Amino acid sequence: MAEPLAERLRPRTLDDYVGQQHLVGEGAVLRKMIDAKRISSFILWGPPGVGKTTLAQIIAHQLEVPFFTLSAVTSGVKDVRDVIERAQKGRFFNEASPILFIDEIHRFSKSQQDSLLGAVEKGVVTLIGATTENPSFEVIRPLLSRCQLYVLKSLDKDDLLELLHRALTKDVFLKERNIELAETGALLRYSGGDARKLLNILELITDTSSNEKITITDEFVENCLQQNPLAYDKDGEMHYDIISAFIKSIRGSDPDAALYWMARMIEGGEDPQFIARRLVISAAEDIGLANPNALLLANAAFDTVMKIGWPEGRIPLAECCVYLATSPKSNSAYLGIDKALELVRRTGNQPVPLHLRNAPTSLMKDLGYSDGYQYPHDFAGHFTPQQYMPDALQDERIWHGQHSPGEQKLYERMVNYWGKRFED
Repeated sequence: MAEPLAERLRPRTLDDYVGQQHLVGEGAVLRKMIDAKRISSFILWGPPGVGKTTLAQIIAHQLEVPFFTLSAVTSGVKDVRDVIERAQKGRFFNEASPILFIDEIHRFSKSQQDSLLGAVEKGVVTLIGATTENPSFEVIRPLLSRCQLYVLKSLDKDDLLELLHRALTKDVFLKERNIELAETGALLRYSGGDARKLLNILELITDTSSNEKITITDEFVENCLQQNPLAYDKDGEMHYDIISAFIKSIRGSDPDAALYWMARMIEGGEDPQFIARRLVISAAEDIGLANPNALLLANAAFDTVMKIGWPEGRIPLAECCVYLATSPKSNSAYLGIDKALELVRRTGNQPVPLHLRNAPTSLMKDLGYSDGYQYPHDFAGHFTPQQYMPDALQDERIWHGQHSPGEQKLYERMVNYWGKRFED
């Protein structure tokens, strides 16, 4: 039985690789490392079908090193350790590290990811991970800090057309057939920037035709696939676009649009947990302190969906969706934590002021730990002004209250306590 078209056309060299020129084009970062035959561990983040696995295989081929692959769906900690042990035993002195490619690395549990740390840090293997999910949320920080992150993009129209031309002129089977590419609109819409999907569709429509000559038109493609070319695709680029429209509609206080985009996801077979998770994020990021109850309702909706499932789960999701869209908005907490993180990265480990330090031993008390600390509950209104920031940062402002009705009281309380420090 012949290999699928997508596998027959899988590039073997960078010169045949389509797309991602920002990474592998002349002078680009990955191209330089590959040409120098020295690469460090990295993670490829991008939608399906944009060449993550292919790129890893090309790198291993050009570096002429052993290539091990694991799927996060089927592999456990034992499989990871077995591969690391094989890589360690098979490596010669001063030889480049074998490559360990892990597809869908975001599906690895914390313990599975932990099992990689030592081998990656010591250079036993060079890790190449592939993920369709944001690594900041799905990959543990110690592993992420040991890897570079490269973002792959959906293939654009020119990339897809180049791939189509290559398939029709170079594939061992298709080049022998009389195929005319009259229209490409439906092919490009269906593929959604996914090279594998494009080739699968091309193979399907050519296999289903017994005519001596095949003329590919938009109508022919749509009839073969029997589906709406604008349908939601939870594995393709439109998945990310619809999620973006959903979140932005909530943020923009448009309950009609938010419900519409949620309905598109439901009809497209989206995982209800995914929708519920996005509602929780939106409640914290976009509604925030303007209506803290939003986060409680979003969490309740998440729990309810987990308990009752489909189709009834659409009702609490819709209730939460409308509530978030019609709630007042504030992103002051979101902006505040990002500013605090930036300040910490910029200023390093500032010492804790002595009066704020814990003093469980007499030695610590003798050193002045906790000396001078004023217990707020001993004062009127349960507040007394004192320094809480490190000495070098005591004049820094991080949280800026936003003047939505729900948050106005918090802002006014801070101005009442701290005076000009909190006046914006």
